[in-house]
Order: sequence, then structure tokens, then C-alpha cells
Amino acid sequence: MPSTSSTGRRTPTALVIGASRGLGHAMAAEFVRRGWNVIGTVRDPSARTPLHDLAERADGRVTIDHLDVNEPGHLPPLHERLHERLAERDRLDLLFVNAGTTSDEWTPIGEVTTDAFVEVMTTNALGPLRAIEALEDLVSPTGLIGAMSSGQGSITNNTTAGRELYRGSKAALNMFLRSFAVRQAQAHAGRGCVLLAPGWIRTELGGPDAPFTVEESAPLLVDVLLSRLGTPGLAYLDREGRTVPW
Repeated sequence: MPSTSSTGRRTPTALVIGASRGLGHAMAAEFVRRGWNVIGTVRDPSARTPLHDLAERADGRVTIDHLDVNEPGHLPPLHERLHERLAERDRLDLLFVNAGTTSDEWTPIGEVTTDAFVEVMTTNALGPLRAIEALEDLVSPTGLIGAMSSGQGSITNNTTAGRELYRGSKAALNMFLRSFAVRQAQAHAGRGCVLLAPGWIRTELGGPDAPFTVEESAPLLVDVLLSRLGTPGLAYLDREGRTVPW
């Protein structure tokens, strides 16, 4: 994957974890459209995904790797592969984790099974932060680290209840990334972190009744990420770049 454009200028690189389909894939495609190199991860290395189709059309600017964020044993070998791949050029400009699952949305938290709780919390909160902690040294000190959160992770805005386990998992993700941002600022004061609240989107998770399409959402979300490059500190932002209350 080339590190410079035809004009001789350095080509930035994004690692998008969870880019096989849906919103993660659409964001990866949008970065490619804007001239970036993209490393995208898939959970099943043996399955054909839309990311593979993107890679075939991208003239060598898309590389596919394997990661299941629920499997911490996948992270050390992924780090080693990425370190070798990046050795001949600069570090990553962006690390973005797109991971999410849910359970029955109307089950009160007191009735959620332990297995469902562990699955949702691991996928939505623990897994993403494990990935960020394991791979953050590959990101430029002035780069950006982000994760896909949700407006439903806002404690302030929770006035309707419902989706209690999902809401709690995204609130946990927000808190974990906030703690990470505080810790890493001591070593990388110029690095930014961002939590994205994309809105209700017609994905497998969002369902067919969601008001926003993947195609219209991806450019807006990439706009928000690019607006945060070079800006230190943590922000919790919606699809229009507006601050979401914690």
C-alpha cells in the first residue's frame, strides 16, 4: 500500500476496526474516496465481505486484516502485523473502532441475563478499549483515536428508558475512553480522541425504520473525524459535529 500520492505528498492512513459491512464499511469507503489509505478489519477471515469488493477497486489503498474485538488473543498478532506493515512509513493518522451489538430493547436491566450482559458489555465497551489500548502506540502522537458510541450513551439525554443494557454499554464505553484520554494525554498531549454518536441509521443494528441511511451518514461522520485531526482532548459529538452531553 503506497504511502505517497502521485503528487509526492504523504497519504494519510486510517485503521478502521469493524469495516466489513454496514456503517464501518461505508466509512472506510469514504476515507478511500478522500484519498486515504485504509486498513480495515473483519471478524471472519474466510468470509467474503463488501470490504473485499472495496479493496479490489481501491488500487492497493485498502488492506484487510482480521480481528474479533471479543477475542483479546487476536490483538498481539494484529499489532505485530500492523507494526511490520507500517515500519516503512509514518504511524497511523487515525484509529477508529466500530463495534456494536444489542439485546432485546424492552428488557429492564434487572431482567437481563448474565450472558446477555457480558456479551453486550464486552462487544460495546470492553472490546473496543482493549483494541485501543493494544494498538494506540501505532497512532501518531498528533493523530486521532475514536470509537463509535451512541446518543443513547448520554446519561443526561436519557428521558425515555428502553434499551437499558445497550444504553449502559455505550455509557460505559464513553467513560472508559474518557479515562484512556486522560491517561494518554500525559504522554501524547497533542493527540485527539472522539466518541461518535451517529444517530439512528438503517443498519442491521438500527433496523429498517431508522430515518438515516448508511450512504448519507458516512460522509458526515468522516467530516466530524477529519475536523478533529490535530485537536487535542476528548470530544463526544453527533453526526453534525455538535457536542453530546455526557
